[in-house]
Amino acid sequence: MSASDRIRYRLIEAGQRYHANDNIAAFVREGELQELRAEVEARLQDVLHALVIDTDSDHNTRETARRVARMFVSEVFRGRYEAAPSATAFPNVSHLNELMVVGPIKVRSACSHHLCPILGKVWIGILPNAGSDLIGLSKYARLADWIMSRPQIQEEAIVMLADELERRVRPDGLAVVIEADHFCMHWRGVKDDGAQMKNSVMRGAFLADAALRREFLGLLR
Repeated sequence: MSASDRIRYRLIEAGQRYHANDNIAAFVREGELQELRAEVEARLQDVLHALVIDTDSDHNTRETARRVARMFVSEVFRGRYEAAPSATAFPNVSHLNELMVVGPIKVRSACSHHLCPILGKVWIGILPNAGSDLIGLSKYARLADWIMSRPQIQEEAIVMLADELERRVRPDGLAVVIEADHFCMHWRGVKDDGAQMKNSVMRGAFLADAALRREFLGLLR
């Protein structure tokens, strides 16, 4: 049985969803990612063959299947196969309760419709309370990268990031804004180089307090 079939079997047995933007690290056993890369490489070689690309005599594409398999499994989609990064939280001993803004954080993802790049920036607003946990600045970037390193649509990605941050920090208010270029529009289709997509998630105090929301949005640069 192939590595992908074994992993898929475990997911189905557990009743676990495995959509493109789901993390399935808990169902991958030691050594299986290497097997998965080899399997993806073989399938990609079939795709190149179907595209009538001579990978035997074309030195530019001889290693393409191997390179792309490594890129998918170990790089751009690794957020599916790796557990969440550790982000040690520390108590809010100073009882901080003022607005904190993190960003812009550069993020990279891929459209789950065409697997074309999504390149953008994320801003995060936190309104902590005395019971909140705080995490280091770099941890916001690590969590954003982990969420975004899988095939996505932007509208779902921002909600997933907000859920992860809310679970870890437990603030009174949370705001997330993302602005991104979608190469499924730039590279194909309408080929519009100027279009960007912006969307936001506002929770808790940011949703209830218009002045706080304006303060956060006014600090975005």
